[in-house]
Amino acid sequence: MTEHRADVVVLGGGSGGYAAALRLAELGKDVVLVEKDKLGGTCLHRGCIPTKALLHAGEVADAARGAADIGVHASFDGIDIAKVRAYREGIVAKKFKGLEGLISTRGIRVVAGEGTLEAGPAVRVGEDLYRGTDVILATGSYSRSLPGLEIGGRVLTSEQALDLDEVPDRVVVLGGGVIGVEFASVWRSFGVDVTIVEALPHLLPAEDVSSSKALERAFRKRGVSFQLGRRFASLTQTDTDVTVQLDDGSAVTADYVLVAVGRGPSTSGLGYEEAGVILERGFVRTDDRLRTAAPHVWAVGDIVPGLQLAHRGFQQGIFVAEEIAGLAPVVVSDVDVPRVAYSHPEVASVGLTEAQAVERHGADAVKAYEYNLAGNGRSEILGTSGIVKIVRRVDGPVLGAHLVGDRVGELISEAQLAVGWEAHPEDIAPFVHAHPTQSEALGEAFLALAGKPLHAL
Repeated sequence: MTEHRADVVVLGGGSGGYAAALRLAELGKDVVLVEKDKLGGTCLHRGCIPTKALLHAGEVADAARGAADIGVHASFDGIDIAKVRAYREGIVAKKFKGLEGLISTRGIRVVAGEGTLEAGPAVRVGEDLYRGTDVILATGSYSRSLPGLEIGGRVLTSEQALDLDEVPDRVVVLGGGVIGVEFASVWRSFGVDVTIVEALPHLLPAEDVSSSKALERAFRKRGVSFQLGRRFASLTQTDTDVTVQLDDGSAVTADYVLVAVGRGPSTSGLGYEEAGVILERGFVRTDDRLRTAAPHVWAVGDIVPGLQLAHRGFQQGIFVAEEIAGLAPVVVSDVDVPRVAYSHPEVASVGLTEAQAVERHGADAVKAYEYNLAGNGRSEILGTSGIVKIVRRVDGPVLGAHLVGDRVGELISEAQLAVGWEAHPEDIAPFVHAHPTQSEALGEAFLALAGKPLHAL
């Protein structure tokens, strides 16, 4: 056995792990980064980036279908899935190469192999032991399934759906969360007959109900079918199709089933509990500064209870790096982390939903305003519909922002500043939004809540 030493050992090279490593190196720390697959993790190789490339391909397909409506001579002749894959893989390869360059330039030692945590703290990879003053756990997540539902054949996870070498005719999506609605959106843009099955009363059930309803209206208009309040009961598949039985006795048959019921923490068999880390339902228990129960062992990203978002893991990685370096960084709570579903239309939010705000502050202390994108010139030009909803305390700060519409994910940063800085609508109302932009819709909502609506009655 060979023992190696470093200031910090990071276990996992996904969004949280590599962000921590980069920031630590920037702060002068000697860092070892252990990764069993590829730097960038699920987000870069099997999640955020490749799925958004598919969604852009779907956007282009939809634009081609509607080109004649705006006087452009174009036609939609189908999807060349091999070329779509090449386009997607080219983007991933370029981002991967750039990340490898960053890691190398910062002098971070990368160890290829599956690591396990040991007391000390240290990470074992094969016969080698990498001991650090601190260890950061960033081992990410995996696609969950449902009890009695085995993945395989025509039953896919999101990773396998990315690798499909055909455009199917019919797909059933089990789960109406972010992964489910994004894949449903892609497939519908590609011409697939899609049915979403969601056990809860709405698509994107974690979002404000106004956003969920707006997405449901848009999906109905696009021809995406969905069954809400229905649960998976059983499944049978043949060489040519798969049939899903639901709890109400109905059934849906398709070429494939996508299981999109969330992601679980990748913590099993990695020595966490043996080294003193406490797990709860597989997640790592930490304090508010992301320290685990084991001394000098930290955890970031999807293994920490809360939002499973790449940018949350990225921020947590930076936070822990600065905490180790003694910089006392500011804690960013999950409620202040922006959330985006990149479907067509997009759904973006930050802060509290109206229901959460009422539960926390009381109905009399909360006021909400909803602006329809039908009144926004840029949205009309783009051909998108949707809403901007702002939630505030009466005579108090903005508590939440909820947006639905194509490209609204690009607007969420302004809303995040308003929520994070506890700005009052009256503070924001004087600021000018360029015309014509979709950002004006946010401005209109702030104006209305400040008591001086311009384009709304």
